[in-house]
Amino acid sequence: MAPADESLLRHPNALNFSHLGFYVQDQARMSRYYKDVLCFTETDQGDLGPVRLVFLSRNPAEHHQIVLISGRPENLGFNIINQISLRVPDLATLREVRRRAAADPGTTELLCATHGNAVSIYFRDPEGNRLEIFMDTPWYCEQPLREPIELNQTDDAIMARAEAIARSRPKFRSRAQWMAEMNRLMGYSEGEKA
Repeated sequence: MAPADESLLRHPNALNFSHLGFYVQDQARMSRYYKDVLCFTETDQGDLGPVRLVFLSRNPAEHHQIVLISGRPENLGFNIINQISLRVPDLATLREVRRRAAADPGTTELLCATHGNAVSIYFRDPEGNRLEIFMDTPWYCEQPLREPIELNQTDDAIMARAEAIARSRPKFRSRAQWMAEMNRLMGYSEGEKA
């Protein structure tokens, strides 16, 4: 066996999250939900032994970002998926996802919040998996933090509220300052920033 070379993993792009697969009960319903509400595209589907897989993506460079796998038992009593989080570029996109989620009868527990470092909506899909759709803000503040926010306000009002909440925390700083600190903490050099 070759000697360990930790430096291979020290570059921020050496290990990137690519996709998530989870078991579902009603694959057709869940596939429709992710395609209709979140605009995923089905890239493939097929059987692999005793399970059926449906591959979904929103990125042409990623064959799949979500895989829906048949065989989730009924009446589990507990959902082991805490949340699936997806980033959006702006508040307009966040509002559109909220509109689409609210319009689908399979959506439950829809709420809007800010964490100071993000503005988010949370909701559950038809099988109870929690989704977070969020937009980063230009600020950092320590977590956990979740305060309600009203997305029907203007962009300026939403961002002013998120900033005020972030600024109220003892470790408030800009996202750029926080990222520079994380680069140092993770041992990345200036040229390796993510």
